[in-house]
Amino acid sequence: MTDMTSNPPRAAKTKSNQTEFAVYFAVILLATLPLACLSWALASLKSKSFQRKGPFARAWSQARIMTPMIFSA
Repeated sequence: MTDMTSNPPRAAKTKSNQTEFAVYFAVILLATLPLACLSWALASLKSKSFQRKGPFARAWSQARIMTPMIFSA
């Protein structure tokens, strides 16, 4: 007899799940890019340094944070 409560079987990742995740990621990335550009420009002007993460890196990190939140809900 198998005890399914301690180690339940996992749902297999399908190609459609990966595609859906990529689409959501791209949409969120494009949506956050303008605000990331603005916040990067303001931070760069304030600190007079361009050493920080660029606008694309900021948008990428925001998309990496938000997309899994959508799929876990």
